[in-house]
Amino acid sequence: MGNIYDGVFRTIINDCQKLIIPVINEIFGEAYTGEEEIRFFPNEHFLAQQDEANKERITDTNFTVFGKVPKKYHVECESSLPDGKIMIRLFEYDAQIALDEGEATEETLTVTFPNTAVLYLRSYKKTPDKMKYVIVTPGGTVQYDVPVMKVQAYSLDDIFEKRLLMLVPFYIFSHEKSFPEYNCNGQKLAGLKAEYQEILERLDGLEQQGEIGAFDKRTIIELSGDVMKEIARKYENVRKGVGDMMSGALIETSARAILNQGISQGISQGISQGIGQNQRETALRMLKRGKMTMEEIAEDTGLTVAEVEQLSDSLCSVK
Repeated sequence: MGNIYDGVFRTIINDCQKLIIPVINEIFGEAYTGEEEIRFFPNEHFLAQQDEANKERITDTNFTVFGKVPKKYHVECESSLPDGKIMIRLFEYDAQIALDEGEATEETLTVTFPNTAVLYLRSYKKTPDKMKYVIVTPGGTVQYDVPVMKVQAYSLDDIFEKRLLMLVPFYIFSHEKSFPEYNCNGQKLAGLKAEYQEILERLDGLEQQGEIGAFDKRTIIELSGDVMKEIARKYENVRKGVGDMMSGALIETSARAILNQGISQGISQGISQGIGQNQRETALRMLKRGKMTMEEIAEDTGLTVAEVEQLSDSLCSVK
């Protein structure tokens, strides 16, 4: 799914890593607290192809959660109609992940397949509730389920009560079929805008309670706007009506709060240099996102423009 939704999914996971934990708990029935270490691994894998050059495959996620027992996870995001081929793609990814991280000891190769799931943004009659691998080997048959999470099955209350905040940018998919009506009916559109106003207020509440940081909130709002622009590109009133709300919320969500959060963390940890480090990490994330000018990043993080330019140069040198 090489489109904006794919990019949004990867961005929110990479920039707001802790938000994946409630989703993993929901999909796999885990009981992670959110304090576990999460270690991400490269998404690019090269599959050996007979009689042709190696084919590159890019997974949406490839990470390990270090709970009582470390577990690998691989979650793919899909918005298209199930075509029967996704299981082949998933297995290719999983097999390559297992090989890339396999261990060869003397004459024994040990490979560990990840816990795999699919996040469907759109639900169709053909969208399954789960999928299954059946692997027939000379040593016996192995089979296990690949769970499916359907975004449209979760109400707004579900998302916030279960802290599935990673789904917020994709919540608009639940309204997609009503876009033509919203676009022509001001009253209906007002109802949709009221729902998104509620989302913004709930995010504000979670930030005030300390459950999410200012950066996480800003990222969720920004990515929600990105998804809105794409999914409602043919419906100007919908796109502008809700999109302008999200843009306005970004302006009001002063990233100065990010700096304040860094200061509070630095004080609580007793680390005098923690403040500056938090500012730099925030600036680096914004630079990687590539959607703000250096002057805006400097203003929002409390760094000087020169410091932001220096960080930008360091990113270029790494590339």
